[in-house]
Parts: sequence; structure tokens; C-alpha cells
Amino acid sequence: MTKPSIRVVVFDAYGTLFDVYSIGALAEQLYPGQGVALSVLWRDKQIEYTRLISLSDSNPEGSRHYQSFWDITRASLRYALARLGLVHTSANEDALMAQYAQLSPFPENLGVLQALRQRGVATAILSNGSPEMLQSAVHSAGMSDLLGAVLSVDSVRQFKTTPTSYQIVTDHFGFAPADVLFVSSNAWDALGATWFGFTTLWVNRQNLPAEAIGPAPHHIGRDLTAVLQVLG
Repeated sequence: MTKPSIRVVVFDAYGTLFDVYSIGALAEQLYPGQGVALSVLWRDKQIEYTRLISLSDSNPEGSRHYQSFWDITRASLRYALARLGLVHTSANEDALMAQYAQLSPFPENLGVLQALRQRGVATAILSNGSPEMLQSAVHSAGMSDLLGAVLSVDSVRQFKTTPTSYQIVTDHFGFAPADVLFVSSNAWDALGATWFGFTTLWVNRQNLPAEAIGPAPHHIGRDLTAVLQVLG
């Protein structure tokens, strides 16, 4: 069904536009037999650290414990290596971090973004990623000319899913939350965005069960082409 009130489509970055598990190929090369385990634990710890920081300080000006997503990503990698008992070297760490800065996009993404541009639909990213790592990922994926804005929680020093983090979008565009179609492959992010008041699309790439708390997202799809179906 066409949603005439949607004025901008805002995408989460990691897991939605960029495949966080594409790092697994290099991880497997560096640590044979452990690539999948390393990439999964690395991602889980990364998200855990963002929540720990956001929950440990209610200062509206941003957490005193805040670290950039890049620094958290590096710390999470070090933890994952230690947890799995894998040898840590500076060379391996630097190689994995360099690869993380240039994660592979999902195959349908460029086509969807090009279609939105042809329709004249405004687009943006809202991500936990730091501005520098987002710029690197967007450029390497060939998306630089297809996104109207790249917004980072770095500006408010609070990670998603705090209301302040989502408010970056409404402050930037001046739209009501319901006028924003927020797209994420992370169910927790879709839930937080729904609570905030966005119109939401959960891209359930892994065929996972829905969250057992909170309202369901307004729309669910298997890949990013669902955005075009929602807009009609």
C-alpha cells in the first residue's frame, strides 16, 4: 500500500546496508576454522558495549563513558579474540579493522537506492557508526551519490536505541516521526524506532523470530527491495 505521508527513507547502516558478517572471509583466512565464530562474537560484543555505555549514564548531553563506534569495534575485536583463545597480533587486528571500514554491501542495495533517487525520494543513514567509518563504508560501496545525508549518533554521544539518537533525524529534516520510514535489519533497532514514533520496516534477512516485547514493526521484508513495496 502506498504511504503518501512518507517524506524520507532513513536506513540503518550495519547489517542493513553493509553486511557485518562479510568480515568472516578474512577472519577465516587469518584464523582457520574460527572465522564465523569470530565475526559473530565480535558483532555481539560490539552491540553489547553500545548498550552498556548508553545505559550507564543518563546525562542528556551524552554519556561520560562514550567512545566512538570505531573504538568500540576495535575493543570488541580484542575481546572476541581473547574469548576464543585466538592469537592477537597488531597486523591481524589492523587488517580486520581495515576490512570493517569497507564492508560489503548487500547485492540489492544499489538498485534500491538508485530507484529511490529516480523517484525523487529523500534518503539518509542514521547509524551508531562514527562519521569517518560511515564515510569509508559509503564510499567503498559506491553509495556516495545515492544518499542525501549520513547521520551519526556521534553528534549526541548516545547510541541507538535512545530517543535522543533517533531525534537526530527529526531535528535534521524537520519532519514528524511518522513521516520517516526507518529501515533496519536489526529487530531491536526497528523496535526502538517504532517506540520513537517512526514508521518502520524490519528487513528480516536471517528469517529470525520477531521480538517478544513491544509493538511489531509496521512492515517486514526479506531484503531491501521491501522499501519499494512499502512506498508503492
